Amino acid sequence: MRICFFLALITCTTFFSANAAAQSRDFLTDDEVEIIRDAQQIDQRIDVLIHAIDRRFSGLKVNMALPGKPETKAWGTLPQGTRLELLVDIKHILQKAIDDIDNISDRPNSMVLQPDEKDKKKPRGFADLFPKAVRSLAAAAERYKPVLKSELDKTKEQWEKGPILDSLDLCDQITAAVAKLIPDAAATPGKKH
Repeated sequence: MRICFFLALITCTTFFSANAAAQSRDFLTDDEVEIIRDAQQIDQRIDVLIHAIDRRFSGLKVNMALPGKPETKAWGTLPQGTRLELLVDIKHILQKAIDDIDNISDRPNSMVLQPDEKDKKKPRGFADLFPKAVRSLAAAAERYKPVLKSELDKTKEQWEKGPILDSLDLCDQITAAVAKLIPDAAATPGKKH
């Protein structure tokens, strides 16, 4: 009886220790955190988070056509981790992007305003930046969905399926949210702007 008790105790201790270690891992690198701190406007912040997700896919050796600017040294080295850790990172970063957009949506007056690069006197506001951020995240989610579905089909490990399915669900939420935006006048054919 004592042997069974001790074996159960050791098993529980090992399980909870491994679980605590996995939870203590940061899903962003220190360099990425600094870049996010500098990206105060919502459109810039979403672009930074998208790039952080793209870096996780690169770490997974997933071949994706990555749009945008080449990476600078400020980003540091590619994030390291097991396949499961990188998949969980993707899920967490997607959730952070959604949370950041939700926070600005709930409190638009809290948004940081900076002068427009073209017109230094007039800052871009919520009406300019919020839809841009949501559309940018939605475009990334559309890029991620087929890759995540492919990864789901390839994985044999049951514990990897959870973060992949969660990320797919988050991508679907993002796609549904962009459908609620007022159409962009610049993207609508036949409209003068």
